[in-house]
Amino acid sequence: MTDLRFDFIDPRHPLYEGELELRFRVLREPLGHAREDVKFPFESESLHLVAHAGGVVQGCVLFNPEDAHSGRLFQMAVLPSLQGRGLGAKLVRALEDELRKRGFRHVHLHARAPVVPFYERLGYAVYDEPFVEVGIPHRHMQRDL
Repeated sequence: MTDLRFDFIDPRHPLYEGELELRFRVLREPLGHAREDVKFPFESESLHLVAHAGGVVQGCVLFNPEDAHSGRLFQMAVLPSLQGRGLGAKLVRALEDELRKRGFRHVHLHARAPVVPFYERLGYAVYDEPFVEVGIPHRHMQRDL
C-alpha cells in the first residue's frame, strides 16, 4: 500500500472506468445488481477521490454537494484484499480535508449496517431510524467537519 497515490478525478479521467469497476465489484455485484446500477445521475457534480497504484484503482470514495456547506459521502469501496488495513480511513480523511478547504462543514451518509463501527471510529454518529437501501439494512450517519 506504500506506492498508492490519492487523486481527485472526474468522469472524464482515465481512472474513472476503474473506479466504476471497483464500485461494481465491491458494492453492487455481491448484491446481485446489474453493472449499470453503479452509476448515479449526479456523477459529474460529485467529488471522486481514488487511491490507485500502477493504473489500478484500489479504493474510492465520493461526495455529492447538496448545498454550499454540506453533502453526502457515498460509494466508499476498497479492494477486498486491502480491507481492514486503513485505506478506507485514509480515503475518508483525505476527502474531509479537501471538503474543509472548499468550505464544507457537514457530511452525512447512508452506512450499511456492518460498517457503522468503521464510520463511528472516524467520528460519524448514527441518527434517525434504520432503513433498507439496495435491499440491505442501513443507518443514517453524520459528522460536522
